[in-house]
Amino acid sequence: MKAYQKKEMCCGCGACAEICPKGAIDMVQDGEGFYYPETNKAVCIECGKCRMVCPLKDGRNNGYDNLYFGARAIEDRIRYFSSSGGVFSVLAQYVIKRQGVVYGAGYDGNMKVLHQGAEDCDQLEKIKRTKYVQSDIRGIYSSIKKKLKENRWVLFCGTPCQAQALRIFLNREYERLIIVDLVCYGVPSPGMWREYVKYLEKKHSGKMTDFSFRDKRNADNGHSISYRIDGREYVDPIYKDVYCRMYFENYSLRPSCYSCKFCTVNRSSDFTIGDFWGLERIKPEMDDGMGTSLVIVHSEQAKMIWNEMKTEMLWFKCEEKDILQPRLLESTTSARNRRIFMMLYRILPFSIMVKLVDK
Repeated sequence: MKAYQKKEMCCGCGACAEICPKGAIDMVQDGEGFYYPETNKAVCIECGKCRMVCPLKDGRNNGYDNLYFGARAIEDRIRYFSSSGGVFSVLAQYVIKRQGVVYGAGYDGNMKVLHQGAEDCDQLEKIKRTKYVQSDIRGIYSSIKKKLKENRWVLFCGTPCQAQALRIFLNREYERLIIVDLVCYGVPSPGMWREYVKYLEKKHSGKMTDFSFRDKRNADNGHSISYRIDGREYVDPIYKDVYCRMYFENYSLRPSCYSCKFCTVNRSSDFTIGDFWGLERIKPEMDDGMGTSLVIVHSEQAKMIWNEMKTEMLWFKCEEKDILQPRLLESTTSARNRRIFMMLYRILPFSIMVKLVDK
């Protein structure tokens, strides 16, 4: 049984591969650098679990009357090393203080982006900050299920489709589970990211050890990027970075992102977090260029947790109309020439692609 019919109908969450009782599904990279489930027909028993767990086929939500907030961590260091206002970090510390596990996207030793668990503050540093790459999430749903069965607190943070996939995969409620999804622009190709890392390493003759997509040193709301190669740091405006331009000009997103059904304020997670757009209009006194988070509370459990942790933040309540932004209303539109762009990506060396984008 094929887990999906068209590439536009597969978000790459990997839940189908993980739930397969026979291990008949592998996540295989295509020519655009995205992973898709591939079924071994000789092993498949046609149980249908792969399709039942698909988040794009399930329309459930909490049915909760959302609460809307703007917030930022009181502690400046937390904000500086966070992508927006540091709400994820405050939530993560809430769970770690209870001997729980926090799951989020981080780099491995080769700069691959993958979901990983953190059980202390040192490990947490690896999964803070936004990564504009689709993460490898293999094994995480089962790991979370195991931790929950041990009665441990678990915080999961990911894209809306990953969060929905986790909810369906678990197929029951857990009192100590907190699911956080992001206001997501769309996920870029992990294959393209790998090529970009190799390009920068060759350009600077060294090994990359870190990349920040939202560097805040200029107090410009994270409109700079920085990276380290062999201990030397490089900083550029985000829109001058070639990889980020491919992303924000809508060339490198996964096909399913262009028709994403999660671009709404109503979701099945406990919290939705992201940048608070229009802060200068709603709360100008908080607009200091260092980031403020949008927070949507989707569940009664989330409301209880919010009331416990809000003393560690500066926050204000607002209305739905105050927090609306494009990715809470509609999906990202595909670049007009995306097909040509991806055709060239398949056949040209990445160094040539960089020159083409730079023109």
